[in-house]
Amino acid sequence: MIRRILAMGMCMAMLLTGCGSAGEERDDGSLSVNGQSPGAASGGAAEINDLVESAITFEKNLDDYMPKKKVYNFYLTYKIVHAWWDAVAMGIEDAADQFEHKGVIINYEYLAPDAVDADDQIKRIRDAAATGRYDVIGVDVADSAKVAPVIDEVMAKGQKVITFSSSDTAQKENCSRIAYVGNTHNKDDGAKLAEALCENIDYKGKVGIIVGDPGAPCHEERLEGALEVLKKYPDIELVGVDYDRESDKRAEQITDRYIEANPDLKGMICCNMVNPVGAVHAVKKRGLDGQVTIVGMDHDERALRYLREGDIYCLGVQDCYSIGFDTMQVAVKVADGLLPGEMYEKLTAEKTTMIYKKDAADMLYKLYGEE
Repeated sequence: MIRRILAMGMCMAMLLTGCGSAGEERDDGSLSVNGQSPGAASGGAAEINDLVESAITFEKNLDDYMPKKKVYNFYLTYKIVHAWWDAVAMGIEDAADQFEHKGVIINYEYLAPDAVDADDQIKRIRDAAATGRYDVIGVDVADSAKVAPVIDEVMAKGQKVITFSSSDTAQKENCSRIAYVGNTHNKDDGAKLAEALCENIDYKGKVGIIVGDPGAPCHEERLEGALEVLKKYPDIELVGVDYDRESDKRAEQITDRYIEANPDLKGMICCNMVNPVGAVHAVKKRGLDGQVTIVGMDHDERALRYLREGDIYCLGVQDCYSIGFDTMQVAVKVADGLLPGEMYEKLTAEKTTMIYKKDAADMLYKLYGEE
C-alpha cells in the first residue's frame, strides 16, 4: 500500500473527495471537481481551443526507465498550503500511482506551513535529513538566500536533494542541489506580463507591481523581468512594488493604497496566483472597472472568471500538473544514483502559457468543468 501524507487543508478533488460539490468556488481558487478529471465535471463535450488544450496536461505517462528498487521514500516540502501546490500534487499522485502499477511503491510526504516561512522550511529540511529515512528530499524554495546554504549543508552529509515547483536556488546562490523540475523562465514570464500590460495602456501611465514572497526565487525573478520591461518605456511611471505574502486580501489593500495615492493608476502587474484577484477587488470597490489593466499569474478560478469578464487582461498559466509528475520521475532517478544527463536533465523546464479573454471560457471548462 502506498503511504502518502498530504498537506493539511488540501481539498484538491483529484486527491481527496468529499471536499465540496463539483464546480464549487472556494476562497483560495482551488479546483473542486470531485473524483474525475476537471473538464469532465459538466459532462459536456466542449471544443477547447488548441492553446488552452496544450497549456496544462492531465494525462502523462512514465518514461521507459525501470527503477532499481521496489520501495522509495521521498520528503517534499513547499512554500505554503495553497491551491497552486494542490495542482502540483495532482501530478505527484498520478506518477506515484503509475509507479505502483509497475510494482514500485512510492512513499512520500508532501507538507508545507500555512504561511510562508523560510525558517520553518529550514527546520523541515534538517529534520527530514536527520532521520536518514529519505532517498530524496525535494524543496520548493521559500527564500533562496536562507535555504540554499541549508541544502548545501545536508547534501554535504550525504542527503540527496532536488528542488521543484517554481522556485530554484542554483542561479544566484550556487546551490549544490542535484536537479530542478519546474519553471525555468520566471523572469521571462514577468517580462511577458509587463509587455502585455504596457501595450494595452499604449506605453504610458502609472503602474504598480505586487509580488508574492520576499526572497522566493520565482517571485523575485518575475519582478526582475517586469522591471526591465518598464524601464524601456519613458512614459511608464512605476508607483510602487509591494509583497502580499500569498494573500489576496493584502493584494487588495496594496492596490487600494496605490489607487488612493494615484487616482489615475493605469495598470497592475501581479506576480503570483492570488494577487490579480485582490487587485480586481480593489478596482471594483472603487468603481474603476475597465480603467486599470491587470495582468497576473496562473489558474485561480476567480481570476479566470475575471479574465472572461474583461476585469483581468491576461494570465500566465503554469503547467502545475507536469511539475508534480516530472518531479517524481526525476526523484526516482536521483535516488537510484543517476546524474543529470543520465535519463533526466539538470533543469526540467515546464511551460507557462499566456492566455487572454478569448481563452478564459475554455480554461474554465478544462480545469473546472464550468460552461
